[in-house]
Amino acid sequence: MTNPTVRQAHIQDTIDLYNDIKNNTLPAVSIVKPSGFVDGHPASSKLDLFEGFTQKIIDMVQANPKLWSETAIFITEDEGGGYYDSGYVQPLDFFGDGTRIIFLAVSPWTEGGRVAHNYSDHVSILKFIERNWNLPPVTKRSRDNFPNPIALQFNPYVPLNSPAISDLFELFNFEHNGGGPGGYGH
Repeated sequence: MTNPTVRQAHIQDTIDLYNDIKNNTLPAVSIVKPSGFVDGHPASSKLDLFEGFTQKIIDMVQANPKLWSETAIFITEDEGGGYYDSGYVQPLDFFGDGTRIIFLAVSPWTEGGRVAHNYSDHVSILKFIERNWNLPPVTKRSRDNFPNPIALQFNPYVPLNSPAISDLFELFNFEHNGGGPGGYGH
């Protein structure tokens, strides 16, 4: 982020995202950060505007059958805004982890209405990318090195093998087409 050339090459406006979706030129991975008024942040945004923003992107991707057939859309928020959470917060490392936030996966390979209870956080998206495209972890000391959680059925939120973070593959059923959004199958 401190290198202006890298920023200019990789950070685009939302209109560029819309054009890439429409023109089938979306990169393999895109991370979308809406403006402050639309970003769903509890202290400074309106949730209905955030929902409308994400719905527009989902509708555009679904309207493009080729793109939709190879896409997974992850929807999450920055943080819980400091609200109380009675759920388990895993002590992952020196920095800890935060309260639970929404995390949705929208894809032709997900099943609507299903709730997964595996422990995950924002790093889970990175773990998904690494597994899907068979990439190594970012560094030897980053959270994407943590194993996938193993939990008891009666308490699925607390990993027995802590610290552990899901790679999100439990949200998908890739069996019916032999591969995931990037083509990497089980």
